[in-house]
Amino acid sequence: MMKKTNYSYIGIAFIILVFGILFVPKIVDRISNNDITRKESRSDQKLKNKALKQSDLVFIENTNNGENRRVPAFSFVNQYGKQVTNKDYEGKVYVIEFFFTTCPTICPRMNNNLVQIQNTFEDFEDFGVASFTINPEYDTQEVLKNYASTYDITNPNWHLLTGDKAAIYKLANEGFYIYAAENSAIEGGFEHSGNFALIDKNGFIRSRKDAFGNPIIYYRGITSEEEGTDDNGEVEQISILKEDIKKLLNE
Repeated sequence: MMKKTNYSYIGIAFIILVFGILFVPKIVDRISNNDITRKESRSDQKLKNKALKQSDLVFIENTNNGENRRVPAFSFVNQYGKQVTNKDYEGKVYVIEFFFTTCPTICPRMNNNLVQIQNTFEDFEDFGVASFTINPEYDTQEVLKNYASTYDITNPNWHLLTGDKAAIYKLANEGFYIYAAENSAIEGGFEHSGNFALIDKNGFIRSRKDAFGNPIIYYRGITSEEEGTDDNGEVEQISILKEDIKKLLNE
């Protein structure tokens, strides 16, 4: 009985030894030189591809904490009576403006430029515009709908937004730092910046750098490409805005 048991142990030991000789080196070789290396290479390549896809447009930092500035949360009604929030723009590149429909000066020029941009990117479902009225008491849904028709606004992601006045002014002046105010002393009764803000698919404000390496932050929206320069000799920025929209669409 003892002899048989010893033979059994010897047989088991022999099998383990053969397994070790035949398979362990292959497993070690596979781990060190094959599968794991491949997986790591694929992972590294994905990261490299993602890095290569990132454009040269910079993020705008918050001055108080240094974090990249996101679009603040908002919720307003568009020209079709639909509630639209910042979440409706997630996954889209879009331009932001503040305007009002009875504006006798810069708004028509700004929106003509935006319509030209709209037409340039008409085949892109992930491009849009957010236009916030600074005169919501007059600019109702119906007024905005008529305005959209007048300017031939056709992009389904271009929302003309109206709602609570205080919320709109807070969004302009504190959320985007795009100036807007009531002023009965000037023509039209309101004053505001003629700048556009450019937003990426993740809701971050983006821009290119100037000649000194500083973010331009906003794009001048009044002067058209055809005009070239404004009365002060400032070169139009609609053309570079188009270039930068394309960059973000490709990210």
